[in-house]
Parts: sequence; C-alpha cells; structure tokens
Amino acid sequence: MLAKTVETMESLVLIVHVLLAAAIIALVLLQQGKGAEAGASFGGGASQTVFGSQGTSSFLGRVTAVLAAALFVTSFALAVFAKEKANSVNDAGIPSAEVIESAAETPSEPELPALEESSVPAESDVPTAGQQ
Repeated sequence: MLAKTVETMESLVLIVHVLLAAAIIALVLLQQGKGAEAGASFGGGASQTVFGSQGTSSFLGRVTAVLAAALFVTSFALAVFAKEKANSVNDAGIPSAEVIESAAETPSEPELPALEESSVPAESDVPTAGQQ
C-alpha cells in the first residue's frame, strides 16, 4: 500500500516537473532582450497596461524565478525518490558493484566434465546402413 502511494507521488511530481520545465521555456522565449521595448511583444503600446507601469520585464522575470525555484524543488524530490528506489533494489538481493567487480577480476575457467571411455560407443556398437 505504501509503495503504491510513493509511486503515485513520484508520478505526480514528475508530471509537475515536466510542466514547470515547459513553462520556463515559454517564459524565457516571451522575454525581450535589453535593447527591445518592454511592450513590443504585446503591440508596443505606450501605456503598457497589460502588466502594469513597469512593463513585462519585472513581471516575467519574477514569474520565471518562481518557476525556476519550483523546478529545483521538484528536481530534488525526484532525486530523493530515485535514491529510495536504489536502496530498495539493494535490499532485494542484487549484488553490489564491488562484488561484481571482484568477480570480474578473477576469471575462473569453467570445469568441463571429462568424457569417460566407457561412455564412448565402440565402432562395433554403431549400426551400419545395412544393419537394422
């Protein structure tokens, strides 16, 4: 029951993370460079009543900063979920990296069973094409 809740929370955080990333991309593309007029993307009116008297620069900058902080928080939460998932895999009996590396360093030759002479059929025991 608890594992199902954690997976649901992880999925929710991942969806929010992707939406925040898309929103930051859109906000950065909406912002104008320092040389452009503040309201050029909204018709270039002198009053700039869409975002107040300061124009779009401070409003979009603040929204971008808030979204970037939220993206950082969701990134941190996803890292915590990944660490917990890695710990649960180690508890499942999968060998650690050190064990795998030590096994790779000492190659052991596979032992093949020796063929006993009594198990080899003699030529007289093998039927010929005419005998059956």
